[in-house]
Amino acid sequence: MKKYNFNAGPSMLPREVVEQTASAVLDYDGTGLSLMELSHRSAQFKPILDEARALLKELLDVPAGYQVLFLGGGASMHFCMVPFNFLNGKAAYLNTGTWASKAMKEAKLFGEVVEVASSADKAFSYIPKAFVVPADADYLHVTSNNTIYGTQLRKDIDSPVPLIADMSSDILSRPVDVVKYNCIYGGAQKNLAQSGLSFMIVKESALGKVERAIPSILDYRVHIANGSLFNTPPTLPIYTALCNLRWVKEQGGVVEMERRARERAIVLYDEIDSNPLFCGTAAAEDRSYMNIDFVMAPGYEELEDAFATFAAERGVVAIKGHRTVGGFRASCYNAMPLEGAQALANCMKDFKNSI
Repeated sequence: MKKYNFNAGPSMLPREVVEQTASAVLDYDGTGLSLMELSHRSAQFKPILDEARALLKELLDVPAGYQVLFLGGGASMHFCMVPFNFLNGKAAYLNTGTWASKAMKEAKLFGEVVEVASSADKAFSYIPKAFVVPADADYLHVTSNNTIYGTQLRKDIDSPVPLIADMSSDILSRPVDVVKYNCIYGGAQKNLAQSGLSFMIVKESALGKVERAIPSILDYRVHIANGSLFNTPPTLPIYTALCNLRWVKEQGGVVEMERRARERAIVLYDEIDSNPLFCGTAAAEDRSYMNIDFVMAPGYEELEDAFATFAAERGVVAIKGHRTVGGFRASCYNAMPLEGAQALANCMKDFKNSI
């Protein structure tokens, strides 16, 4: 039975990317060595890193003056690295969920933090629209997609101050106007590679403005100067990222990824809205294309476990919602085919007809 993996992260990757990575683990490019055994400073690994950096720049149309970094860890490490490197006096944060809240908490260790708006009043089910950003803020931080609550900023917002964004879960799913940002960062395990890798797109001229001393390992300038090789990077995930970036380009780039994301989301949201057993949890205008959240409709709550089992028996797996929201979450990152969304929608139809 074919399975469709809706895990929120680590998430599914294109099958060919998984196979290419598996092959490289056994014997990289005929060297007789596993990619995991190659030095990160070797002649074999340098082209991998260089091409991955170049492809990310190409796919997102990254302008001159910006650097791309691939570092170990995940987005949570950047929650402190960002204010360490950019917060000199005051920073503004848009609080749209758990990860935005955690980023804001870390920033408070480094300076004044202004919460410009929050959707906590309605369990983070929407993106605040009307808010004022202090003109003297060093940056405005946003989380572009909220994996837990199923909301998304699908367009780059206009801000009176430079933007910094955690794009862990929707990077490469749409075009991005990079010039609006001083920094874009994220974990790779949702739309780029497996876990253990983080990416950074950073405006080099925006660095070096803070007055504090920064430990070398947390200083973006040090990582830029060393070409992501200040310390040993996660070499295998970088190779997977390269394979995935090649795949995105071959498929038609981020414009095509956005079209597919919208197509998948429409299939699922249409079924959620028309099926009396289910209802969505996010405000319609802010629904994520990456993470489709839904619960059993009032009066049908006792059927939650039965539906999860029903779907799993038909190859639709990992749809359990986050514990803070409950219900279900269908994570539809770039690698999810339209057939996966259709399979889940069909499960919802068939389950309705079975009771």
